[in-house]
Amino acid sequence: MRETVTLAHVAERAGVGESTVSRVLRGEGAVSEKTRARVRAAVRELGYVPNRIAGTLASAGSKLVGIVVPSLANVVFADLLRGASGALEEEGFQPVIAVSEYDADREAAHVAGMLAWRPAALMLAGLEHADETRVLLAGGAARVVEVLDTDGEGMDIVVGFSNAAAGHASARHLLARGYRRFGYVGHDLVRDTRAAKRLKGFEAALAEAGLPPPEREVFSAPSSVELGRDGLERLLARARGLEAVYFSNDDMALGGYFMCLSRGVAVPERLALFGYNGLDVARLTPQPLATLRTPRVAVGAIAARLIGAGAPAQKVDVGFELVPGATA
Repeated sequence: MRETVTLAHVAERAGVGESTVSRVLRGEGAVSEKTRARVRAAVRELGYVPNRIAGTLASAGSKLVGIVVPSLANVVFADLLRGASGALEEEGFQPVIAVSEYDADREAAHVAGMLAWRPAALMLAGLEHADETRVLLAGGAARVVEVLDTDGEGMDIVVGFSNAAAGHASARHLLARGYRRFGYVGHDLVRDTRAAKRLKGFEAALAEAGLPPPEREVFSAPSSVELGRDGLERLLARARGLEAVYFSNDDMALGGYFMCLSRGVAVPERLALFGYNGLDVARLTPQPLATLRTPRVAVGAIAARLIGAGAPAQKVDVGFELVPGATA
């Protein structure tokens, strides 16, 4: 259990009394601007978050668990929440949910807000976070559970799967089917680091086979079916002779599939399509999508049970399942 950063720690770092720190944080009393600056700097450096309930939850054993997800528009995170919230309630915890919209600063703000209520744990998607978020998490006593990725070092408990291995396995499957000219259609690779890791794994498998990276069509926007449709159309307009296209996820791949249907592009005879996530809707299309299924509900449930058990720091890789489908 981490030691919580307290008002006393801030006072010591700033070289002032606790009452002065309290006045600065409340914006009250006569305090010089120089002293205010020292106190604010100490707060930032230590990741101090005011305790809004004066330690009552912390002393009694908080039953709150904060969960910050990148989006609710993507069913992947709805599945994660379904698994986590059900298991947390069974363990006697109350989940509190926030959405970052893939914005690192917004994630940091949500983390700070949740830590103010002294939760038992915080659950975050992925392993990459802003420096401010890491400082806040390190300064709090809450357990930290990072989910949906295992490619990197976690802060405490990690539950997920390797996105790099997922991309690599996807490419190896397509190569085994005889495809050699590849394209990629994806969404924001800067904010969605897990999608970027999958693409890197995909490209690594192509390089191992002596092939160049895929032709890319990448948007600096969240994924959507519409984006997948438009992306594939733009890609095919400038990259002739492609045999297979890898998409950042099933939403994008479904958009690409709909484009092929509307343009009379034979799938997979003329063009193979491969997605990621294994969404239910992807298997209900006229030709079930070739994709890779991830166990999102299980990830959420496992993470919640580890919180309930007070488990030690660890990394749990739940793996993934390749779904051949009919589009590749």
